[in-house]
Amino acid sequence: MAERITLAKEGKAEYVEKKSVFIGYAAPVNDENEALAIIADVKKKHADARHHVYAYHLGGGLAARCSDDGEPQGTAGIPVLDIIRKGGFSDAVIVVTRYFGGILLGAGGLVRAYSAAARLAVEAAGIITYDTFAEVTLRCSYQDHGKLTTLLSAPDLLCDGIEYTEAVTLSLAMPEERLEAFRSRVTELTAGRASLTVKGTRFDCRKLS
Repeated sequence: MAERITLAKEGKAEYVEKKSVFIGYAAPVNDENEALAIIADVKKKHADARHHVYAYHLGGGLAARCSDDGEPQGTAGIPVLDIIRKGGFSDAVIVVTRYFGGILLGAGGLVRAYSAAARLAVEAAGIITYDTFAEVTLRCSYQDHGKLTTLLSAPDLLCDGIEYTEAVTLSLAMPEERLEAFRSRVTELTAGRASLTVKGTRFDCRKLS
């Protein structure tokens, strides 16, 4: 997988439809257990609410679940899940808690309200794209480190740490497609003296320039 699109953070929003209050919660998750834990936490916080509708979508569609939680079938869980699917992101859970206001909304009203609360919660959370980053170790002399200063200041290059001993050792991460060009430039600037070792890959986000 070249990229991972998910929520940037937790988000919360409120939507009111004919005196019924819909509170939407959206959060990024890594697995099903984390999604279920968030659902349980929302239910605990709003134990007095009538409905806790939820949906989660994991691993690009490897696991997708939703619940109407007592609402008429198809009026709540599926519309919330559709917010995730149509939003083009994954590894996320959305819970919409409803406090009944005494006025029946009908099927159309429920779909509209649950969708609106879920969408607002997603907007509050924001969507972010994580690219596949190569993790590398760069080892060079102090003199060569000075020659690499401009290269190392690239906005999409992440520095996880630096060790200063008899040489300079940097733990770096960069978009995977940048690796070979970076390697060539390091070799050129240091006349092949610096060593570059690839440790693995991870998902991360590019820094803004």
